[in-house]
Amino acid sequence: MDIKPLNAIVYNQEKVNINDVIAPPYDVITSAYQDELYKKSPYNIVRLILTKGENRYEDAKEFFDKWQKEQVLVHTDKPCIFYLIQKYTAANGRQIERKGFIARNKIEKFETKKILPHEYTMGGPKEDRLKLTSACEANFSQIFLVYSDSDKVIENKILPKYLSQKPFIDAKDDNGVQNIVYLIDNEEDIKVFEKTLEDKTALIADGHHRYETAMAYSEISNNPEAQYVMSYFTNAEDENLIIFPTHRIITKFIEPYVLLEAVKKYFDTEEFTFNSLNKQKVKEQFLQAIEKSNEKAISMGLYLKNVNKFYLLKLKDGMLDLVDAPDVLKKLDLTVLHDLIITKELGYSKEEQMAQKGIKYIKQEFEAFDMIDTGKAEASFIMAYPKMKDIVEISSQGYRMPQKSTYFYPKLLSGIVINPLK
Repeated sequence: MDIKPLNAIVYNQEKVNINDVIAPPYDVITSAYQDELYKKSPYNIVRLILTKGENRYEDAKEFFDKWQKEQVLVHTDKPCIFYLIQKYTAANGRQIERKGFIARNKIEKFETKKILPHEYTMGGPKEDRLKLTSACEANFSQIFLVYSDSDKVIENKILPKYLSQKPFIDAKDDNGVQNIVYLIDNEEDIKVFEKTLEDKTALIADGHHRYETAMAYSEISNNPEAQYVMSYFTNAEDENLIIFPTHRIITKFIEPYVLLEAVKKYFDTEEFTFNSLNKQKVKEQFLQAIEKSNEKAISMGLYLKNVNKFYLLKLKDGMLDLVDAPDVLKKLDLTVLHDLIITKELGYSKEEQMAQKGIKYIKQEFEAFDMIDTGKAEASFIMAYPKMKDIVEISSQGYRMPQKSTYFYPKLLSGIVINPLK
């Protein structure tokens, strides 16, 4: 993989409070949150990545040019790489520090197998991002790439030099995640990054739409800078790289015990009965049981409306033979769920599943339970944590996982650095 430092544009922290101008990726910003970000600062990055108004792309370019003239946005003195440490507390109380760095990588077609996708994309978001990229000639957000280096060269050789220095950025996002950024412009250190990754393959963890947008833009731009895209790189060998599942929520009406009988054709079930007093404790036991069971066989959870039980589902022997998918994809609980239950038993078409008609894909575990408790859904399928080795194996064989299979948390902030494409 060919990586280079960024000819970076950054916020001038003498003119803005960095906490007031950062934002999460555009695709997780709701309309209400967009309003909040607008109020935080007239220079919040949301005005570039998700502008209001009818002439969104032209307005974004106008803001971008204006902020540079006002020196709210400035170029770094030299090409650089940004080392990012994200600190947060997991739901179980564990202190997490995910490490990675932001640089540019040469855009590769998927056929080269140097960059591997793992999910399918949709046309609408790519068209939107291409219009924004073409108008502003810049990357405002990073692709999230995962590589594997068991020697941890960058973590062991480069990072210790900078940890004692004052960070370039130390900001906390609205989810309470602390983002500590070190600016690295030493040429010898940068060569270590480039050398370490030159023989590596990268998996797109998040940002498939942005990467495919960059591919499209590289084909219509004559500028050499457009042959590279800004990405965040993290090492798959880091124990703090945690992949969260995306749960499947059935919103189209179905009698709970009709669904349960359909499920029992394929899965053995174990019941976790609860009442109003012990529900939380039982739920915790249920979630632990899903993970433990999934280590041995494909397993998941089921929570039905108006039923005071959680169900642990364990795939019966021989059922994988009924799944219409390549063998490598049959390792995934989502492949099994979509093929046997959502498609065959519930009758959802591929188009309905893609458009989330009668079914929703929910990242937050608590929301998957709350939608049942509040009567907004009929059933929640609670998925186990995905395994990185499965994702890499599927991608390396040229296949992709079902839509919205993985959730890499925390999200990467927009506003740390901008990559100009001219």
